[in-house]
Amino acid sequence: MLRIDADAHVLETEKTWEYMEGAERKFRPQVVGAHDGSSDDEYWLVDGTLRLKSRNVGKNTPLASRELRDVGARLKHMDELGVDVQVIFPTIFIIPLTPRPEIELALCRSYNRWMADNWRQAKDRLRWVAVLPLLSMDRVYDEARLAKENGAAGIFLRGSECDLLLSDSYFFPLYDAASRLDLPICIHSATGSPILFNYFKYETIGFSKFKLVLVGAFHNMIMDGIPERFPRLKVAFLEVSAQWLPYVLADLAKRYHLQGRELNKKELLRESRFYVGCETSDDLPYIVEHAGDDNLVVGTDYGHADSATELLALRGVLEDKRLGAPVANKIVGANARALYGL
Repeated sequence: MLRIDADAHVLETEKTWEYMEGAERKFRPQVVGAHDGSSDDEYWLVDGTLRLKSRNVGKNTPLASRELRDVGARLKHMDELGVDVQVIFPTIFIIPLTPRPEIELALCRSYNRWMADNWRQAKDRLRWVAVLPLLSMDRVYDEARLAKENGAAGIFLRGSECDLLLSDSYFFPLYDAASRLDLPICIHSATGSPILFNYFKYETIGFSKFKLVLVGAFHNMIMDGIPERFPRLKVAFLEVSAQWLPYVLADLAKRYHLQGRELNKKELLRESRFYVGCETSDDLPYIVEHAGDDNLVVGTDYGHADSATELLALRGVLEDKRLGAPVANKIVGANARALYGL
């Protein structure tokens, strides 16, 4: 059985942006420190705006590993953690970076080419999710196709994008591209909406702007019929635990009933091809009872240091006495293989 970390991270470095060429070079993010020396914090300077770089750094992982300066070090640490495959998500893109399409495109292209080079050193053990230029929807398919040819196993999306609901028709070309390429849309705890990001600017922990917006996206996509419109599309909802699932399923069932429809709550995830990342702190038997066991995956949040981080999460699921071995093996292996096409 392949033990798959369905949600790991990389912390970007200056090398991430070295793939910008020609006129794009002027868009390269720069690392800067506090001007008065008052702190050790570092920032990315992106499109004239400072974005904190030195927060949410998992110091329980080797520097060379979490920044992918040494792919061999990453693989060695994965062996120690009992992980066969990691699916790697970005860090810097968890927040909106620029309203300018040309800069967003340059950032995405450089990040994807950097991750492609990292993948070539590890092939099947390090897979990754591509970051696409959502402000240039006509470029999405080609960028996603190139990413898949170079090891990408999914497409990164935040719980909100472009100040629109994820069920908005604006994103239909993205969902069509993902369906044609058989790449899952991986909605991660994050926000790409400048309006929401600024509204919650004083929320330091990110619960509302990063996590709750993802729960809302799940609800909106079901109610607005995204699974029916895109019957081949797979969608994952990651790094918000799964404890919210029974509540949302119960709410959806009531709304279906008001519309003269009936919802089979335990079959919804399977029928919609929606996957949800769980955590060992979840009441997993309760969640399985309400949502089934075919569409739950687990990640470590490798490289970060927040409420979702648990380097031994896969081992925790496999050793969870509340679960039978068949269910635990699905969560750690088979379900993630189905989601990412591994």
